[in-house]
Amino acid sequence: MAASQAYLDKAQLRQSYRNVWHTDLTNAISADFTCCCLSLWCGPCVSYMLRKRALYNDMSRYVCCAGYMPCSGKCGENKCPELCLATEVFCCFGNSVASTRFLLQDEFNIQTTQCDNCIIGFMFCLQQLACICSLVACIVGSEELSEASQMISCLSNMVYWTVCSCMQTQHKVEMDKRDGKFGPMAVPPMQQMSRIDQQVPPYLGYAPQPQPQPQPAYYR
Repeated sequence: MAASQAYLDKAQLRQSYRNVWHTDLTNAISADFTCCCLSLWCGPCVSYMLRKRALYNDMSRYVCCAGYMPCSGKCGENKCPELCLATEVFCCFGNSVASTRFLLQDEFNIQTTQCDNCIIGFMFCLQQLACICSLVACIVGSEELSEASQMISCLSNMVYWTVCSCMQTQHKVEMDKRDGKFGPMAVPPMQQMSRIDQQVPPYLGYAPQPQPQPQPAYYR
């Protein structure tokens, strides 16, 4: 119960973050068309590469779902992190993308824009609608309703994979900035890779601008 409350508190804290993504979901395709296409056709492979890159290619930092799920730290990740990450991205693809997103948000103090929230919310609502329609079609046994539910399910899957590919492109652009495309960044300390217990996220990658100091007065 306490862990669930901690995750809720962390989700609320993200709403007050001060930075934004370098590209939102609507502009992700134009930001990196190649990555977006690759994410669409081979999403789990891209998710694997992005998570490893988010960990600065140091797999000793790896924790299942980046420490944001109840199973995190209980899957023997320290013995074979590469295999655990491969299992995560193929068996829990959606969670792997979301976990990398949370990891970057907490590291760089990034909020999610209202537009991105609407797109992600629409994706979830469409998935729920597809599930409900499929259940109703099975219960009623109507052929027309069954065909309609299949169409909604197909549309839901298309939206899901499109949003996930744009989301992964968004993550890739952000790490391009972090890794030196727009200026060098320092590797954070080990304990800062999991921030669920921190009240205020650090300023890694987005250091605050120094305030001008008042000049001392000189008297004659």
